[in-house]
Amino acid sequence: MSYLVLARKYRPQTFDEVVGQAHVSRTLVNAIEAGRVAHAILFAGPRGTGKTTVARIVAKAMNCEQGPTASPCNACRSCKEITGGHAADVFEIDGASNNSVDQVRELRENLKYMPAHSRYKIYIIDEVHMLSLAAFNALLKTLEEPPSHVLFMFATTEPHKIPITILSRCQRHDLRRIDTTAISDQMQRLCDAEGVTIDDASLALIAQEAGGSMRDGLSLLDHVLTCADGPVTSALVADLLGAADQNHLFDLSAAVLARDIQGVLEKIDTVWRLGLEMKRFYADLVVHFHRLLLVAMGERTGQLVDLPVQMVARLKAQSEPVPRPFLLQVLELLYQAEPSIKFSSQPRLAMEMVFLKLFQMPPALPIDTLIERLDQLRTAAGVNRSPVPQADDGGRRTRPPEKPLPAAAPRPEEETAPAASVRVADPSTPADEPSVSDPPQPVMIDSSTAPAEAEAGQAVPADAEALWEKAIERVAREKPSLAALLKRCYMICPSPTQLTVEVDGNEYAVNSIQKHRTFLEEMLSRLAGKTLVLEVVANTRDAGEKQKEKEESDRLKQNALGHPMVMEALSLFEGKVVDVKLT
Repeated sequence: MSYLVLARKYRPQTFDEVVGQAHVSRTLVNAIEAGRVAHAILFAGPRGTGKTTVARIVAKAMNCEQGPTASPCNACRSCKEITGGHAADVFEIDGASNNSVDQVRELRENLKYMPAHSRYKIYIIDEVHMLSLAAFNALLKTLEEPPSHVLFMFATTEPHKIPITILSRCQRHDLRRIDTTAISDQMQRLCDAEGVTIDDASLALIAQEAGGSMRDGLSLLDHVLTCADGPVTSALVADLLGAADQNHLFDLSAAVLARDIQGVLEKIDTVWRLGLEMKRFYADLVVHFHRLLLVAMGERTGQLVDLPVQMVARLKAQSEPVPRPFLLQVLELLYQAEPSIKFSSQPRLAMEMVFLKLFQMPPALPIDTLIERLDQLRTAAGVNRSPVPQADDGGRRTRPPEKPLPAAAPRPEEETAPAASVRVADPSTPADEPSVSDPPQPVMIDSSTAPAEAEAGQAVPADAEALWEKAIERVAREKPSLAALLKRCYMICPSPTQLTVEVDGNEYAVNSIQKHRTFLEEMLSRLAGKTLVLEVVANTRDAGEKQKEKEESDRLKQNALGHPMVMEALSLFEGKVVDVKLT
């Protein structure tokens, strides 16, 4: 007798033996016991999950000599014939090769004949979505009102391809992917029955490769047992199936999380020298980091990993000390680079480039850590002050830089005088008596005491800079959105009693600040201790430059559209210009 593969040798013969489809088995058992079995049943689900197997068990349950019964005896004539696949009253039809309307008409003609010796004549049509539309239409009336001695059972992996008119006439049962643990446990039972020694890691690896399909898992197990000579190990299974050994994945991920670029490159070299397929290894690595992130998010998300308990514990141990933002950063980069690895002619080089790029990026930190470090910087600085404005256009234009100077860096004014001595005297105070207040308030330089260059607008006074910074701080407390606009503005000092705010951005930004001009004017006057006049203007210089750039861009596009070669191409191919891009 020829060898019988495990998937056929250990095919479930009762509802209790079906693995991972308890919801379908329970429903069918209840229907059989209650005598409410539908005349047309559709089984939908991924490949290898038991659709045809369950259909055969239903056929045995309905035609068993002791039935209809939810527990067929598997000993009577009908049960034995269905198990052997040669029952006279149970017809298994391949929808792909019997998809024409003529074959459906022939089936309809045979329906009127009674079963040979069974209770029902049962038609099991596998991959029913392969039937043509005409064949489906020919089956409609018969499917809705079949003879009392006929049952239909359909199986498909793509139920969305079946016409709704057929679906509405069937009782549908959706089979699910079988989880890895269930596949692994079932294979362990079969190995015990076969007297084969195999470790848990090997079974877990085979179950992962099965992808939720019991048939695929048993086929892979058959392949491994055929090639193995003696006890089966995980290294042998990984080599036979072309899958990455979990140890390789854990070693490489450990080097990545430790930011050990030399260790990463050495591990990639080891995998390459072992002859593993680099594209497949990279895909497994992406899945590995996805699992690490899921496990790191908590117990509930860890259940989504669908791995044996010992493997989940190992993932948890590796991900626990690593910040989740960094795991997400690594996973995002690996996932985005997957197409470049997949289509690369040198996948090893492409993989090394991905990790070199990763280590050039600063590691992402949790938001709590960032806030804590900002608080530490503020404490070290003593006060929460804005960055030093930069002088431009002869020293009259000031604007806070986007990146603040370090807290310990001296301000330009402090290079010639200590911070404590930088104080501007109030004109109402005698020259020999310092102006002291608690806290000290910045004031504008009076024209009677200011240097000539400040009066002429040749340099922005230090107190004016402090006044502008203080004003932005105050505005940020009351109107954060307005403060965000002010941080992108320039301050011009035409005179000691006048300030001009030059606004960068569009007309909306100018109008937004203009609406708050009175509010800003009063605040600046209070801070300065004297009446100031505030003017809001648009940054016409930058706007002019942008307008010139736009005009130049339009000119180049027009030149390109009028080029003889472009005109010739449009005429030759009868096409039209969709877009013009400047390089």
